[in-house]
Parts: sequence; structure tokens; C-alpha cells
Amino acid sequence: MVSLPLAVLLVLPAFSLADPIHIPLTRRAGNWATHTNHLAAADFARSRYGYGSAAPSTTKRMQRRAGGAAGLPFVNQEGDSSYFGTVTIGTPPQSFNVILDTGSSDLWLADSACANCDPTTPVYKPDSSSSFVQKSQTATQISYGSGAVAGFVSSESVSMGNFSLTNQGFLSVEQTSEGLLSGSVSGIMGLAFVGISSTQTTPFWQGLISASQLEAPLMAFWLTRFRGANNVKEEEPGGAFTLGGTNSSLFQGDIEFINMAGPSTPTFWLLSVSGITVQGKAVTVATGDAALAAIDTGTTLIGGPTADVNAIWAAIPGSSKVGATMPGYFQFPCSTTINISIAFGGKLWPIDPADMNLGPGQGTARSMCLGGLFDLTLGSNIEANQGNPTWVVGDTFLKNVYSVFRQNPLSVGFAQLSDFAGGSGAPGAGPSVPSTATAASATTTSALVPLLIVALSTALAQLF
Repeated sequence: MVSLPLAVLLVLPAFSLADPIHIPLTRRAGNWATHTNHLAAADFARSRYGYGSAAPSTTKRMQRRAGGAAGLPFVNQEGDSSYFGTVTIGTPPQSFNVILDTGSSDLWLADSACANCDPTTPVYKPDSSSSFVQKSQTATQISYGSGAVAGFVSSESVSMGNFSLTNQGFLSVEQTSEGLLSGSVSGIMGLAFVGISSTQTTPFWQGLISASQLEAPLMAFWLTRFRGANNVKEEEPGGAFTLGGTNSSLFQGDIEFINMAGPSTPTFWLLSVSGITVQGKAVTVATGDAALAAIDTGTTLIGGPTADVNAIWAAIPGSSKVGATMPGYFQFPCSTTINISIAFGGKLWPIDPADMNLGPGQGTARSMCLGGLFDLTLGSNIEANQGNPTWVVGDTFLKNVYSVFRQNPLSVGFAQLSDFAGGSGAPGAGPSVPSTATAASATTTSALVPLLIVALSTALAQLF
């Protein structure tokens, strides 16, 4: 168990509109002991990337403020590790917590006419804003796993920190699946590309770049870990999100940037898996077009193609498939410490064993623990060169690195966490470095960072 001393939020001098902002994140813990939630997390990922049986997104007509409309299918996302920050919207501004999600592209918020929202969910009030404009009379639906939200494409003044756009497109949501929202979270801010936007609106971060508001076309994440800690609250300090730069207090050494793979028109943040080791030994996995991985802060675990996931678990003595109750999941002896590293370029990035262990099974299987790597594709045939990600690399991996998403050139970077941020394991030597892999020094990116230390709580136990 490791505890951080209480950090002090330093008083910042006034800074220009172009300076990066550093937003403290909050983590929605949910009930990690319930494997039903892990099953829901896998279904969420399969639906997002075109696998499984979740209903596709559709559109339908309904009248504005149709509060009595029927509910949408049930989904339980409490098992997902959700990291969220705060945005303000409207005139005068209203503040809301939104999940920051690099695996989707739409901004949406539950509004005051939401028919299926939990009564405790904070809701946006369009009638109280002079800058609200409804753009469509036909409702748009966005599917997440076996659940969905539906509402009307609109525009508003949206701000995050000192950055603001006056006509940001978003979905004003009037229907949600039961259980889709809980706690203080009111919606999602998608941080991927317009090519996968259900509302066909430019994502907020890209709008800021087009408006020349960011000093650097970067977003960066540090995500905390509470897995295995006792007395975890529903919402805990989640780390930090930096928009427009990086925070050099949170990483050490170089940032390894790998140029994006996939289609020429960007969709998800895609890299190719170039190598994997299990218990210190290389495992043969598919590469190239068959190894596209979506780097996704909005997905909890890691999922991969059937053959590769089978090969990885075959390297863990005593592991086996869970069976029909949890399709795609594997279990292993709880006494085993799993050490898995993944490479996307020239470095192998280790995953803390705590992140690969989802806890003991139920009943007679309590000597076996559920693994944090699942079969995403469930045997689906994947066509090469179609830009279909066969891997989803979520928070199970991202908690172990400082991750940076760069617009120009399009690339994703990883760096070793600093001692202040929990000190992740140092990367090892991976496969030969592809020509697209580059490195950026910490001293270069640190020039973008104003003097800021994110306020943290001593409750951050067992951190990386």
C-alpha cells in the first residue's frame, strides 16, 4: 500500500488563452467485486467496436420535451472505471461532470426533460440558457453496449477551464437507458474524431485547435488506481487531464510517440500492437492490419482478438476459460502473479499485476481469479485493411503510463509515470522500432507546462 502526501494546489498567475489547462479528474469506482459488471464492460467494448449483439444506433422522431417516452434497454456500467472532469455550458454557465472518453466523439448531456434519468443526476437546463440552439427536430440515438441515449442535436457555449467555444455541437439528451448515468456524472465528452460522431459535430478538442486556442495540439492523461484498496468510495480522486500540453511533474524520461495506424480518415485513436510478453517471454501475436488497437480512456479493460488472447492465457499456467456465464473471459489461480507487457513501437510497457486481477470467482471457484484481458472479437472474421480495431486498450493499461494524444502529426505517446504520480514500471526493450515511432524529451514538453500541482487526497492508496 502506498499513500501520497496531500499535495498543495499552488496559486497560479494569470495566463493567456493559449496556455494548457490541468483538470483534476474524479474516478467513479462502482462495485468492482461484481463480475456481472465486468461482463457488462466487455459487452460495452464489443458494441463500440462492432462485435457482439448490441443494438445498432438508430434515429427516430419524437417531440421535444417528450418526457413520457418509453425507456431504452437496460445497461449496467457501474463496473466500468469511469474518469470524469468538469465542463460548463450555457449562458449563464451551468457546470457538469462528464466522462472524458477517447473512444467516442460526441458531447452529450442529460437535460431537464430527461425521461429515464436517475432523479439525482444533475441535468442541463436549456430553457435557462440564452445561447442554446436546437439544430434538429429529429432525435438522434447513440448506443453504448446494450444501452443508449437519445436526444436532439443542438449547439451551446461550452467551456473547459479557460478554453471556450460559442457554438459547440452536442446532444441534449432526453432519454437514457436505466442505470446508464449515476452519481454526479451527467454525460460524456468524446475525444476521438468526427468520423465516428453520431451527431456529426466537431469534437470540442478539435474545435479548440481549429480556433487556435491551444498552444500545442495535445491532450494528456494520468489515471489513478484504487483496485485492491479498502473502503473505496463511489467517487475518488482520478488523476489529471491536461488540454493543450503536458504536465512534466507526472512523467519521467521521454514520451514515445507512435504515429496513428488505420484508415487515412481518422476514426478512433488507433495504434498497431507490435509485441506482447507474458511472464517475461514473448508471445506470438498477429501484427500489422490484424493488430489495430483503439486507445480508449472510456473502456475499463483490455480486449483482443480470439487467437491472440488464447495465446496469452495459454502462457499462464493453470488458466482456463470461464465458460458460458462470462463469454470471452479467462480465469487463473489467484496465487499467480501475472506480468504482461505491451509494445506499440520500440518499448514494452508493463502492466501492474493488480490491474490484471479482477478478483476471485464466485462460490467454488474462489481459488481462481478473473483476468483483466478478455476476448473482444469472439471468433469474428476480421478483414484486413478495413480499419477495424481488433484490440481495445483501456484503463487496465492506461493507468500504468502517462498517455498523450497528439493532433499533428496524428500520434499517441506513452511515458513512464514520475515518482510523484506513482512511479510506473520502466519500459523494456520491445520489437525493432517501426519507422513511425518517435520520441519527445520531457524537457521539450515541460516548456508547455505552467506551474501547477494537482490537489490530491491521502486516500490514494495502492497507487501504481
